[in-house]
Amino acid sequence: MTDGPAPRQARTQEAHAQGSRRVVGCMTGTSIDAIDAALVVIEGRGLQMKGVLHSFSTKDLGPLKPRLRAAAAQTPLPASAFAALAADLAQAHIDPIAEAIRDCPADSADLICLHGQTIFHQPPLSWQLINPAIIAHQFGCPVWHDLRAADLASGGQGAPITPLADWVLLRAPGETRSIVNLGGFCNITHLPDPEVAGIEAIRGGDICACNHVLDSVARNTIGEPFDVNGKMALAGKPDKPAVTDLRSLLGSQSGLGRSLGTGDELEGWIATCKATLRPQDIAASAVAAICLVIAEHVKASDTIIVAGGGCKNLALQQGLMALVVFEMDKVLMDTGCFRLPVEYREAACFAVLGALCEDGVPITLPHVTNGTDPAPRSGSRTYIPK
Repeated sequence: MTDGPAPRQARTQEAHAQGSRRVVGCMTGTSIDAIDAALVVIEGRGLQMKGVLHSFSTKDLGPLKPRLRAAAAQTPLPASAFAALAADLAQAHIDPIAEAIRDCPADSADLICLHGQTIFHQPPLSWQLINPAIIAHQFGCPVWHDLRAADLASGGQGAPITPLADWVLLRAPGETRSIVNLGGFCNITHLPDPEVAGIEAIRGGDICACNHVLDSVARNTIGEPFDVNGKMALAGKPDKPAVTDLRSLLGSQSGLGRSLGTGDELEGWIATCKATLRPQDIAASAVAAICLVIAEHVKASDTIIVAGGGCKNLALQQGLMALVVFEMDKVLMDTGCFRLPVEYREAACFAVLGALCEDGVPITLPHVTNGTDPAPRSGSRTYIPK
């Protein structure tokens, strides 16, 4: 977004005057590094809506990181600590939301949708921690949250939750597309050609651990939180036995038929590799195995579109390029080609999901999450008008 504040504000005011909605989606991923907020201008209602990313903001989680990681690692904590953590995480959302809506009239949004921090996920149990009332009180608009709960209650996995939003934002007439999220866990949305089929043909699911493995390699071998730009992996050489072993583990995850979460980070593989391999070779082996597993899942699509933090790992990008473009002759691009920066695709998706919730549209697809029925009016709504 390169235009200045005045044109952006004028554009937002004009869109709102025409009945559009300003919806903010917020995301904190399983990598537990930052809060992303995306303001999406929504035109239309229900599944006919269209969304355009208008502005966005991010905030490092800072001192919250060790506290959230301890909770996600199942460290025993008193109830007071969880309550304080939920409140502090909500407070940390206020600045990035305010920054995302800074050009809106009266610095206001029509709707906010929160993911919260996943600190436990083993369906049918899942917990996306946050205190939504704090945000609802601050901004005075409806706040949607806990979007996975209704799907879990209906027997679903609660994930993946973004396919319907991917359909709204990224479907294209005349081609099939696979949207690959290179996050802590890699998940995928397969979008049909909308000229041939509708949402009943959307497919998706979790593929395997991704950044969880790559970040863990960095933490456990060189004491860094992650491999900056994939430099360590680029300096290494994949070890065939290590690649084979990890590919088998990752491939098993994609065949589980459930969403991935707590306990699926594959820390044991790294411990085994440390006995015989250099850190850079472990990193290169991890990248190679992840790329091989992802490539297996995109064979049927015309175009592969990647997003997520893994897009900044050059080793991962080069590995996917070699397999998807040069070996499979597919089109590979990232969501930035659609004015949707890779870091904000999930936050933008949550903005769309919030609008769908507000319109009473079930946001999960039973044939994707394995639920018995679409979760009716998914999520919870908190509204504290000013």
